[in-house]
Amino acid sequence: MMLNGKVAVVTGASRGIGKAIALKLAAEGADVVVTATSQEGAQMTADEIVRMGGKALALKVNVADSAEVAALFARTVENFGKVDILVNNAGITRDGLVLRMKDDDWDAVIDVNLKGTFTCTREAVKLMSKARYGRIVNITSVVGEMGNAGQANYAASKAGMIGLTKSTAREFAGRNITVNAIAPGFIETDMTEILSEKVKEGLMQQIPMGRLGAPDDVANAVFFLVSGLGDYITGHVLSVNGGMYM
Repeated sequence: MMLNGKVAVVTGASRGIGKAIALKLAAEGADVVVTATSQEGAQMTADEIVRMGGKALALKVNVADSAEVAALFARTVENFGKVDILVNNAGITRDGLVLRMKDDDWDAVIDVNLKGTFTCTREAVKLMSKARYGRIVNITSVVGEMGNAGQANYAASKAGMIGLTKSTAREFAGRNITVNAIAPGFIETDMTEILSEKVKEGLMQQIPMGRLGAPDDVANAVFFLVSGLGDYITGHVLSVNGGMYM
């Protein structure tokens, strides 16, 4: 229970990686604010945390909307008094080749993935700076490091998150705020379940460890960075990809 007394905000936590992160932080003692694009989705994760014996608050939030993000942090302080940990996990995809990609598909992905990370970080560091303590983890992607055909918008947003991570880490290190990123490879989630066996086999050939990752693999890495175990690590991108990209 290394996170006893800590308050964590996890965005995009209704399922998959975000849900696993929220449950892991709660299991380690943190009070968790769960956000999702639907109240029902956020509530399901929050209810699971409560059943575990933890404390949770579920909120419907569009992270690309600055007003909604400001309200998120105001509600967090109102309910729990502070914010110690922020995990920026909310993200979307709208895949397509560059030649056919519409402006709306580009803008939507950049707004949620990159601007959403920025808006949440901006609100969090206001509180963390005053407290002189904070742990921020941005969930980027192996695609942001190596690129991927048909995902120019997604790759750009995730690469942008890496630059944002390093810049924020430099700005706030003196306030005892660490800012790191985790770049998952292919993880078993709802998004990968719909892939055909042939596509999955092709992915396996790119992964030296020969398997897809599990959401808990990412959640454990987040816990390492936000617990006392990662206190001297900031501005780092931790790859959790089975060796797919080195």
